[in-house]
Amino acid sequence: MTEPTLRFVSCADAEGGHRMAYWQWGAADAPHVVLCVHGLTRQGRDFDVLAGALLERAKGHVRVVCPDVVGRGRSDWLRDPQGYQLPTYAADMLALVGQLHAEAPVVSLDWVGTSMGGLIGMAIAGSPQLPLPAPVRRLVLNDVGPSISQAAVERIGAYVGKSGEYPSLEAAADAMWLLSSSFGAHTREQWLELSRHMLVPAAQRSEDRSARREPASPGGGPFMLHYDPAIGVPIRAITPEFAVQGESVMWGLYDAITARTLLLRGAQSDLLTPETAQAMTRRGPAARLVEFEDVGHAPTLVAAAQHGVVVDFLLD
Repeated sequence: MTEPTLRFVSCADAEGGHRMAYWQWGAADAPHVVLCVHGLTRQGRDFDVLAGALLERAKGHVRVVCPDVVGRGRSDWLRDPQGYQLPTYAADMLALVGQLHAEAPVVSLDWVGTSMGGLIGMAIAGSPQLPLPAPVRRLVLNDVGPSISQAAVERIGAYVGKSGEYPSLEAAADAMWLLSSSFGAHTREQWLELSRHMLVPAAQRSEDRSARREPASPGGGPFMLHYDPAIGVPIRAITPEFAVQGESVMWGLYDAITARTLLLRGAQSDLLTPETAQAMTRRGPAARLVEFEDVGHAPTLVAAAQHGVVVDFLLD
């Protein structure tokens, strides 16, 4: 499979701005854009397999754009960790879509969001006043909804930003699997491929929060995870009262969505409960629900049965 092109977009913030990296697949002038946005501690290369499947079905006539949300992957780290919240992420996505549209008109815009990426998608698709070149046409929410299990929030907050160094890619992959086995069955090769983009050389550890960080090479080491440990700061500050307020806001956004919506759920997910998933099929865009057995939070869309559902939804 061909490799994507790494590009950057300049984004505003109160501390002087930052750069967000994104990976672009397919025809650079294709009017149909599929924006794929990853989960909390992940990065844009999670969607390599999905991007390849979309390009094959569309015969290359699609732009698949997979950002590294700020603080992750090849993007800058924020100087103020309190910026790692939904308003910043949504504003960055608007800047990205604006740049894509300036380079070649965006006529059709689809969104695939895993976990945090789905929350950002709800914020964008549920805010019709935003200056998008085209409204979100089809929305895929991967194992996330307006209501998030408090137990899942506590579980995530307990491990985010607390990793150390790993002597090799294989050791890092094994350590990540202990936290990510809920993703479901993967071959060793699939898991190593997902893992290698999660690492940078430990020698790049720096007190400079805006320092550029290069990807890890398979033969190197030691490694550390690619993301800013401070992304967990706002999560650990969430109070029950704030969580209730946030849930109300997210339901309001969801109810305002007009895009045709597909909701994916791992049948053993502890983040998207069956009750919330069912409510999402009745409210707002009345999402079509597809569940994957023997998977928790969240489906990686690597298996053909998983990414095939998404490709069919977006391109048929």
